[in-house]
Amino acid sequence: MDIEKIEGLWTHLHWLAMLAEQGSYTAAAARLGVSKAAMSQRISELERAAGISLVQRTTRSVRLTEAGQRLVENTRHHYEQIAASFASVRELAGVARGLLRVTAPVAFARQQLVPRLPAFLRANPEVRVQLEVSDRLVSLAAEGFDLAIRHSADAPDTCVAWKLCETRSVIVATRAYLRRRGTPKAPADLAGHDCLFYPRSTGPAMWSFERRAQRRAATKTQTKGASKPAASQAAETIALPVSGPFCANNSETLRDAALDNLGIALLPDFTAQAAVRAGKLVEVLPEWRITGTFADQLYVLRPYTSHVPRAVSLFVNYLRESFAEGFPLSLPTWRH
Repeated sequence: MDIEKIEGLWTHLHWLAMLAEQGSYTAAAARLGVSKAAMSQRISELERAAGISLVQRTTRSVRLTEAGQRLVENTRHHYEQIAASFASVRELAGVARGLLRVTAPVAFARQQLVPRLPAFLRANPEVRVQLEVSDRLVSLAAEGFDLAIRHSADAPDTCVAWKLCETRSVIVATRAYLRRRGTPKAPADLAGHDCLFYPRSTGPAMWSFERRAQRRAATKTQTKGASKPAASQAAETIALPVSGPFCANNSETLRDAALDNLGIALLPDFTAQAAVRAGKLVEVLPEWRITGTFADQLYVLRPYTSHVPRAVSLFVNYLRESFAEGFPLSLPTWRH
């Protein structure tokens, strides 16, 4: 068969692939926006040109013959390349469009990501965002996600990753609770308090603290002049068990328990931020750094792909700008 006749069958090959995907003439025709009769006619024309049956028809279903399946498998990659190339050409017009599938942790998504989505969608009216809110670490490539936001100590090397910002853990309580029970002056004081914690294991809950203290020592210089003070740092670390009336594996739930005066909660800063800024919660032991409970980095990830849709690039840039400052609490800490 000469090349001109094969070129005339390109559309027929695409319709055969759609028939294989949908499993029926009716569904394939609906997907292509054509009539069932037109669909049947194109497949018959393709079979006559190939000189072999490509489809097995029964009263209940349609499936491809071995020849039909081989034809679909051998041409599928080329059609996918055509679709990707056409999408990249459309994006030269400068308009982002299409569906963005994004996954993000529950508490972070509800408190920080979702409030930022309307501005992006208004600026890009042809983009749609499908958000899966889950603390499950999904496989982006296997489950078809364009982007994932991860609260993690390190970025995985299986994806392209951008750091959004640093985060920190904070200890917070209401003023009413602190007036009733007293304000801890040191981590050891937490032993006499109701602590609201994120359960990590079946053993006792442990909170770890680190405080950096400056030490200055005088050293003699080897050149002319008087003694010159030199600064050094020593890290003080403490780990202690805590207990309380309530624990939960969701930071938003712990925050709400703290707002109800149940105790002192350990939270990521992005969960505590709004309540602290509103004066509903205050930070406790601010001179101490809490370690080991929540991660201290936020990343946005995408799978390795040869073509990155414009919508993905724009959304990544938007997230990096939106979260560049992190989550400052920005209010004075509570003191007696």
